[in-house]
Amino acid sequence: MSEEIRRAVELLADGVIEVRALADGATHSGYFDDHTLLAEQVEALDADPAVAGIYVTLNAVNPALLARRANRIKMRLGRKDATTADADILRRRWFPVDIDPVRPSGVSSTDAEHDAALAAAERIAAYLAEQGFPAPIKADSGNGAHLLYRVDLPNDEAATEVVKGALVALDALFSNETVTVDTANHNAARIWKLYGTTSRKGDNTPERPHRRARLLAVPDEVSVVPRERLEHLAGLLLQKEPPQSKKSPGIDLAAWLAEHGIAVRNTRPWQGGTLFTLTECPFSSAHKDGAFAIQFANGAIFAGCHHQTCGGGAQRWPELRGMHEQKRTRTPEKTTVEEKPPTPPPVDEHYERAIQILRDGDPLTFFLETFNNAHVGDRTVAECLVMSLASQSVENTNGLHVAVSGNSGKGKTHACVTMQNLIPDAYKLKGTVSDKALYYDDDLRPGTVLLFDDVSLSDDLQEVLKSATANFREPIEHRTLTTERKLRVCTIPERCVWWLAKVEDLGDDQVMNRMLTVWIDDTVEQDKRVFDHMKEVEAVGRPSAEDDVLTCRAIWETVKTEVLPVRIPFARRIQSSTTQNRRNPGMLFDLIKCRARLFYLQRDRDDDGAVIAREEDFAAAAKLYTAINGEAGGQETKLTKNEAAALETVARMGVEVFTVRHLQSALGLSYYQTRRLLNGYVSRGTPYSGLLEKCPAISLYDATVTEDSEYGVTVRRREQYFTFDAEVYRQWRGGTSVWLDDDPDVGSNGSRLQQSGSSCCQQEIGQSGEDPGNGDQEPDRDQCMYLYVQQNERTESTGEATSDDDRGACVFRTAANEPVNPVHHAGNAVPGPNAGALIGSSCCQRAATAATINPADYIPLPAAKDEPCHVCGKRPTSSVRRGGGEYLCYDCLKKAKRSKAQPLPGVLDHRMFERTKVDLGRCDVCKELKAVYRSREARTNICEGCYARLVREWNGRAGVR
Repeated sequence: MSEEIRRAVELLADGVIEVRALADGATHSGYFDDHTLLAEQVEALDADPAVAGIYVTLNAVNPALLARRANRIKMRLGRKDATTADADILRRRWFPVDIDPVRPSGVSSTDAEHDAALAAAERIAAYLAEQGFPAPIKADSGNGAHLLYRVDLPNDEAATEVVKGALVALDALFSNETVTVDTANHNAARIWKLYGTTSRKGDNTPERPHRRARLLAVPDEVSVVPRERLEHLAGLLLQKEPPQSKKSPGIDLAAWLAEHGIAVRNTRPWQGGTLFTLTECPFSSAHKDGAFAIQFANGAIFAGCHHQTCGGGAQRWPELRGMHEQKRTRTPEKTTVEEKPPTPPPVDEHYERAIQILRDGDPLTFFLETFNNAHVGDRTVAECLVMSLASQSVENTNGLHVAVSGNSGKGKTHACVTMQNLIPDAYKLKGTVSDKALYYDDDLRPGTVLLFDDVSLSDDLQEVLKSATANFREPIEHRTLTTERKLRVCTIPERCVWWLAKVEDLGDDQVMNRMLTVWIDDTVEQDKRVFDHMKEVEAVGRPSAEDDVLTCRAIWETVKTEVLPVRIPFARRIQSSTTQNRRNPGMLFDLIKCRARLFYLQRDRDDDGAVIAREEDFAAAAKLYTAINGEAGGQETKLTKNEAAALETVARMGVEVFTVRHLQSALGLSYYQTRRLLNGYVSRGTPYSGLLEKCPAISLYDATVTEDSEYGVTVRRREQYFTFDAEVYRQWRGGTSVWLDDDPDVGSNGSRLQQSGSSCCQQEIGQSGEDPGNGDQEPDRDQCMYLYVQQNERTESTGEATSDDDRGACVFRTAANEPVNPVHHAGNAVPGPNAGALIGSSCCQRAATAATINPADYIPLPAAKDEPCHVCGKRPTSSVRRGGGEYLCYDCLKKAKRSKAQPLPGVLDHRMFERTKVDLGRCDVCKELKAVYRSREARTNICEGCYARLVREWNGRAGVR
């Protein structure tokens, strides 16, 4: 067997080659320039029944990669072990065609399925020979069939597009309900089944056996396919839809084919339209297969045959229509039904510029700058809309839909329409549309943007919206009755996104929970910027940005050509300060995937063709997610702009009780508007929630007020009083922060280790609190916590005041609240916010930082600031405490977020807790009363009395914070 493997490697490889084996939950990999040694090691690896398949790189690999794992296979690669990426390929050597039988995933093929793939490979090889291709290498992959054609192409974007287009053409022409041509094999670093090894998918059963991949036929001379042949193959089917013919609008191709008795073998989606594979060729009797017809999303029709004798993919729809339709004409010369549609225009400069931006530039920034040419400000709104559009091209997402709120006349509609202008016309609805008209719109296509501007959503439309967002990847059927009381089934196509612009909320919490909730900027400063922009435009004329707009449309055309999966390899490291609304973390992941999809030409792909997100995608998504959870939106609270402004006004007033009139005076609104903000209202039968229902810090009670008028008459009236709990509001409105944990290093006994800290705290503490004697490791923060002894305070363990000898002592405690051998320091007090704490070494200082900093108290700065960190003194700083005055560097903030210590009773922070209605059992502190507050961070449940004690203790300490 090793000889068969060696022969396959000699045939396929050119210099260094990577071997990659996929096993259950593990990947093994090595690089070889010694092919004999490769065959020997692969043969041993193939004997392992846990190995599902062994693969090699097809194209020329950078020889420097040999040093990664030189002539050896490393078992079970770690997270930091790299494999071959597209950028590591020097040149393309093969055009690979992989024919797979249609079957459930994760299982081997049956003999019948296997034979069908081999037969399809023979048909494809015969067709390509007709197109001028030389003889290929034919092989059995174990479950399907392979064809390998020798090429000599550079590893650049143009070559990738040619290979991709050729595979897409073969897929369209030969894939059916039995076999498919894999179009994901276009990337340069694609790995390929190594012949001579076993393919193990699922269990080895008599019906679906494991088979060995093998070479079937190798030509005496493996000739190179000229690039022109590949380009011709890629151009057989239109990659962009032609313009709709003015002479034959509204033709339903499926109905037309059925009406004229033209048999269809199968249908499948194609470029937003439908591809019909015809059973027999209507243009020639010399062959039966090869004929097809396409109806694009805009209604245009293209028909032809892929055989050279039938034009090799040339447009023949006018001829086909003329064969089956009779049309009376005045002159015999005009016998055709319609003129031949114009040839699709060649690639223009806007498309070339779009590819350049996607490959080397920043498409997101380009969209935002083009948007700001027409609409001033509102970058957060614009970025949410761009991410919503990108979600239409991500396979593994439920879509991102946007709800924009703000006062009337502040630019909600203009922002949405401006972004719509950057989308190709085929993917947007022009003008407004009512909910009823949407049901009957037959021109909707997949990937359309649906904009509803200050439209009250009917109950029916709200149900459709919930269905469309919950089943984003599938068409939504809606059954209704016509005026003749006949059933009509209306369909909203898949992957449509919804943009809603309203002053108030949407009236349905289930709808709001599915939306990115963002606010328009209606500040006085924004009003001035808009006015200045209008003056500039009127003075010099509207700046010409048409080229940028057309380029934006070309970018979206390119992105929308395929729907790709996106994988987030670092997803396990993502942390969030709140996960109460379970849909919001999903939206964060979708934001990461959408940004990676937008930058897909600058991202690696995995073996399944999925785009690999980078940490920079997380950073950008986290910044946007934090913005819509804070100053620019109500993602977590689901507040509208007006509601958030009302709550901030009450908080600034510093009152505990207020009336509608008090708030009206502060807001400058009418009594009716203010009352609606607080109590909610009902419009056209739809209830809209107010702050009483949304915000837990506000409650209501009625009272009878007695007043003496100036005429000596006593008047009694009922008045509504609203109470406001500032502490509850601060906790509820604290915002959401997300971050990326560092990779933990693992010690020999499986405990997590930290690499920083002074020698006093670099001890590995076990569950029993014993010191194993290793002074190079820091204790697990889940097993112990830091307790800092301050002057004139009593320790938790003894209740005795600390002496001078104990100054600077760093005391470890296990999760069982048992003290561990304290380590003494002869240090001095640390200046700064922790003044008075007798901390004597850097390890204690870092621990004090983790103990005293609450990340929720800090707001990220839009740009780094040259101010000293109030903890460590470093510059620059990245965050500022709410209310201002204290700046924090990124390292200190990260250490505070990474602290997983469980606070002990007596040092709990009430701000960690939230009230819950679920049964939590008894209080973890007093062990007597029923727990009603829960802290996920502290993993502690407490009762009403203990929570009140924590608040009182906090207020008592507030003067020294």
